[in-house]
Amino acid sequence: MVQRKYLTKEEAYQKLKQYCSYQERSHHEAEQKLWELGIRKDDQQEIIAKLIEEDYLNEERFAIQYAGGKFRMKSWGKKKISFGLKEKRVSEYCIKKALSSIDEEDYLKTLQKLAEEKYDQLKSEQHLVRKRKTIDYLLQKGFESNLAFRQTQQLIDK
Repeated sequence: MVQRKYLTKEEAYQKLKQYCSYQERSHHEAEQKLWELGIRKDDQQEIIAKLIEEDYLNEERFAIQYAGGKFRMKSWGKKKISFGLKEKRVSEYCIKKALSSIDEEDYLKTLQKLAEEKYDQLKSEQHLVRKRKTIDYLLQKGFESNLAFRQTQQLIDK
């Protein structure tokens, strides 16, 4: 049987410092990592507090980067981004802050581009099927239903 080596609090802190330096992390991700390393709950809280104090861990910064990245790289809508942040147990305040950091003009341009691409892909489909599939695609990407309906209707009205 393999003997598991337990880390000291200082070793765990150094490991987490590296982990958080490499990429922005949520508090929950940091807690998970400490749990995986076998660190006791009270030591976890101490290490996390120290990481926050030294600005290695910043939930607001994490949320803003997460939202910006998912929007720019994956063209996710605000609903899907919000859900992703909730999964990472980010506070409601930070979620609102992150979503407001997305430029509204870019957001609407991305929505329009995705809608046009999807609608054009479905040329062979019947009119109502084409409309439904375009709307479903936009909803699946996490865009708000009112925006998805309006954008698809604008394409049809062209």
